[in-house]
Amino acid sequence: MNLSNESIEPVFALEGRHFILYKPHGYISQFIYEKKRAKKKLGELFDFPEGTMAIGRLDEDSEGVLLLTTNGWASEVVRSAHYEKEYYVQLDGIVTQEAIEELCNGVEIGVKGTIYKTKPCEASILTSLPDWIGEGKRIRDERHGPTSWVRIVLTEGKFRQVRKMTAKVGFPTLRLVRVRIGIHSIKELKVGEVREIELY
Repeated sequence: MNLSNESIEPVFALEGRHFILYKPHGYISQFIYEKKRAKKKLGELFDFPEGTMAIGRLDEDSEGVLLLTTNGWASEVVRSAHYEKEYYVQLDGIVTQEAIEELCNGVEIGVKGTIYKTKPCEASILTSLPDWIGEGKRIRDERHGPTSWVRIVLTEGKFRQVRKMTAKVGFPTLRLVRVRIGIHSIKELKVGEVREIELY
């Protein structure tokens, strides 16, 4: 299966105002949080226009690219299978090629109380990381055991899917960075930075 950034070509710009954010660790993908415990929200990072919504989510412990829009239809388009979602994932332990093949072929995970088999995807071992990833939150000391990094490209986005997939093959996720959605990546962004963009 050949999933690559080069295969994605912009066709037309979607209406509305759109933003790309390098979401830091520790922020929730919401503007309002009604529970008692205070949490860091997206609105603390930028003065977004009224009606802005996050397209999909990254959980509080995850980092990376998050797209936002004032156009609800744009949100539906971006969350479709036409947009690849690329992740760099730090795993607990030294990942094996066998585990990589399992990820590529699809694994069974729990979704809303049922068993779901993930679609075939692209996965590979990362031997080095680009500088623009940044250090992020320190996960743990090396004395607690070795870690490894993988690249995973999906065309779907179930709740906590990447974390569930790596746990299923025996390598729990320690750090998760979404580096790209479609043609939009975080390569030129600093952690916490927001830019207005054309959304294709």
